[in-house]
Amino acid sequence: MTLLLLAIAIASEVTATVSLKISDGFTKVIPSILVVLGYGSAFWFLSQALKRGMQIGVAYGIWSAVGVAAIAIIGVLFLDERLTLIQVGGIALVIIGVLALELGGQH
Repeated sequence: MTLLLLAIAIASEVTATVSLKISDGFTKVIPSILVVLGYGSAFWFLSQALKRGMQIGVAYGIWSAVGVAAIAIIGVLFLDERLTLIQVGGIALVIIGVLALELGGQH
């Protein structure tokens, strides 16, 4: 259940972040509303995952890694952005760092 709550939090945050990009500096109403709702729900779902016992370091690490990777992929696929090999390496390092955090906590 905690991973589901975290997944919903991440999806909400990614939606809010993409909406922030397309809100054009909060000049477009619908994307601007999605920013506020998305970030609000993201933090609420994250708080519920933490309330149910998920460790904050692990939760935030997963949130960060999945969020960064998702936003980068969405940017490339839908927002006409590019990723360099160095940026891809950076995303991989974030994911490796989260795995280290997760695996290190199991001992």
